Amino acid sequence: MRVLIIGGGVAGTVAALAAQQAGFEARLFEAYDESAGLNHGVFLTVAVNGIDALRAVDAHHVVLDAGFPSGHIQFHSGSGKHLGAIPLGPALDDGSATHTIRRADLYRGLYELVTARGIPIEHGRRLVRAESVPGGGVRAHFADGTSAEGDVLIGADGVHSATRAAIDPANPGPRYAGLGNTGGFTRKANLDAKPGDYVMVWGRDCFFGYTIAPDGEVWWFANPPAHREPSRAELRDLTPAALQERLVELLAVDRSPAAQIVRDSAADLGLTNQYDLPNVPTWHAGGMVVIGDAAHAVSPSSGQGASLAAEDAVVLAQCLRDLPTVPAALARYESLRRERVERVVKWGAGMNNTKKQGLVGRVLRDLALPLILSRADDAREMAKMSWMFNHHIDWNRTVEPADAA
Repeated sequence: MRVLIIGGGVAGTVAALAAQQAGFEARLFEAYDESAGLNHGVFLTVAVNGIDALRAVDAHHVVLDAGFPSGHIQFHSGSGKHLGAIPLGPALDDGSATHTIRRADLYRGLYELVTARGIPIEHGRRLVRAESVPGGGVRAHFADGTSAEGDVLIGADGVHSATRAAIDPANPGPRYAGLGNTGGFTRKANLDAKPGDYVMVWGRDCFFGYTIAPDGEVWWFANPPAHREPSRAELRDLTPAALQERLVELLAVDRSPAAQIVRDSAADLGLTNQYDLPNVPTWHAGGMVVIGDAAHAVSPSSGQGASLAAEDAVVLAQCLRDLPTVPAALARYESLRRERVERVVKWGAGMNNTKKQGLVGRVLRDLALPLILSRADDAREMAKMSWMFNHHIDWNRTVEPADAA
């Protein structure tokens, strides 16, 4: 089976590894000169369910080697009040926990695995349209005038996916979350925090978070709000110095180290918009299918974007391996994944909404959270989140048809 994979991020690289492991001929097409993500983004978490999915294709060591364990999140109000703490998820049986990793290190590590395993990657191939081929199969057309044919086309091309539109022009686009994403690193700050733990500050005007790496470097992010979605041109024209100045102004009103952390960081910042995709009605058509953010972009607040992408890629490869036809495999993949991922998207959106509250909402939140968080370490409370984290993929288990499951 010839598998065409569009996009070289987490979903695309893991899809390539899983397709090859299933015995297929995989080809990866990347729009950029280098693997997507190496020049933007800051860092992310890979939860234990994501590490489990990566283990299925022997790629988990990328996270464990380049990242570091992250145990708890400490929450503070902008007034300086400590609101409580929650664990970042359970540990696996082997002791593996949620890890924090630079986005570039994760993408580069997976990219290098793809090339080391002999899977071809073609750069400068931006998908512009795709179509089913009479008699079966798919044809992908790229902006440079080239095309490629295969039996399956996997759209791992992100939140602004061209594959999603090719599958069904009526599919919705991403929903702007009213927040931006930015972040950076500094070694100047002297903070009283446990390495690996996160400190999150619900600031008056901007949500801010940071963690300390084992070597003492501070990794931070901020979510400046914007009621109107900034255009790509506006984001591109925003200079790092202007962004840094704006962040300091937003954060200076809070009783936290956030403004000083930003001041102490190198002025090489960039800003992106936050999006999610609550529901994409049509995930597949003919031999085309979407995975990861192309199918169900989730808020960064969930900490699950990379993990769900890895899960998608592995489960899809299993379905293609075990089901008798491509349409049956794609339908089974959707039936196994849709309910889970849409539940995570909804949960993440709820978390994101707490970052945009007005005065009354902030007061009520700061009164309620200490009580809520005081129970977070309780075994019964952790059990309520087991649906998200305790998700194991057994690569050797045969995927049964839906009517036999």
